Amino acid sequence: MPQTIEALLADQGAQAVLAYLNARVPHRYTGIYKIRADLVTSLYLHDKQGELIPENIAIVPFEASICPFVLRDGWFRTDDSSVDERFATHPGRGYTISYHGVPLLNPAGAVAGTLCHFNFTAVPLPDDEFELLHQAALSLQVKLADVLG
Repeated sequence: MPQTIEALLADQGAQAVLAYLNARVPHRYTGIYKIRADLVTSLYLHDKQGELIPENIAIVPFEASICPFVLRDGWFRTDDSSVDERFATHPGRGYTISYHGVPLLNPAGAVAGTLCHFNFTAVPLPDDEFELLHQAALSLQVKLADVLG
């Protein structure tokens, strides 16, 4: 699978990689987000339903996003945040229900963004798909180094 990601990235770009990853999972969205001070901004977002991306998921206040968990833990998974105790006091509890994300590093090695699958209903992500998300992040962070820098 990593060869497929590399080929898609080289031939068609990041958006094609997101579409490929998203087609393999039940989540509605797969995205690349950049962390910018107090905001998290969508760089690329694939919607399984093909709709225009709502503003409330294109730009999210950092503290209301799930990025703080990714920064703290180096990755983050929850099938259902509405029953996840880690979300007990999180401002986004009950909004993004399913989230599975990994960090994207800038050329200096600092977390500059995330690659994630997310949904507004509870859905699981198999371990092998989470590992593929990690593999894709390694390729994407190299290709997007100038944007993540």
